[in-house]
Amino acid sequence: MEKSKTIILIHGNFVNNTSWAEWKSYYEQKGYKVYTPANPGHDGNPADLRAKVHPDLVKTGFIDVVNNISELINTLPEKPLIIGHSMAGMAALKLMEMGRATAAVSIDGAPPKNVFPPIQTLKTVLPAFGFFSFNKYFMGSRKWYDNSFFNTIPDAEKARAFEKFAVPESYKVSRQLVLDSFSNIDFKKAHVPVLFVGGGSDHIFPPDLTRTIAGRYKDVSSQVDVKIFEGKSHFICGEPGWEKVADYILEWYQSL
Repeated sequence: MEKSKTIILIHGNFVNNTSWAEWKSYYEQKGYKVYTPANPGHDGNPADLRAKVHPDLVKTGFIDVVNNISELINTLPEKPLIIGHSMAGMAALKLMEMGRATAAVSIDGAPPKNVFPPIQTLKTVLPAFGFFSFNKYFMGSRKWYDNSFFNTIPDAEKARAFEKFAVPESYKVSRQLVLDSFSNIDFKKAHVPVLFVGGGSDHIFPPDLTRTIAGRYKDVSSQVDVKIFEGKSHFICGEPGWEKVADYILEWYQSL
């Protein structure tokens, strides 16, 4: 296959595009044109967003996230390699299904509506749906981030990671993922190559879920690969050693 030199990195829930800053520089040094768009309602400095929520945040759903990336792709000269983390892992799968990618990577990706998540996932992310909350959006506590996102890094690093990356999140994104038919995936449809990357110590989307989603794809002519990095948390793209993950993805892509 002809390799695109364009990469789109899509951020997941609970962080914004600042979480991709080092990946962007890293891949650009390797000769790629890299885009790291903020999902709607997520642009800005995380500390500022925690102090004053973006006015468009609560309007933003999963469909808006996908459409935002699709509109960006319309402006590009070639289909990109799409890499998404967490919720955006599912966005990468949806964009692949829509024919918008030259290849796709889901890192610690959320399941589509038609793959039921494990109890561990439900217990961890239930607050992010806001079904039992009077708040207008979700803002994870330090404890929630420490247990769910940053569970493999030292305590002192957890505090710094929270300050640097944590942002408020729209309930609508999570709700559309589990309730809207847009969030189903047609697993029988032929598709471009896709790589599933999982963290062996991910407390939000554990590695068994990553394997389950990958295993649902049925078209025998379409390439599906899985790589689990043992000891990595949901913060796999930011914790020490992220370069190994970034390198693995690029080597996989270049080998296609």
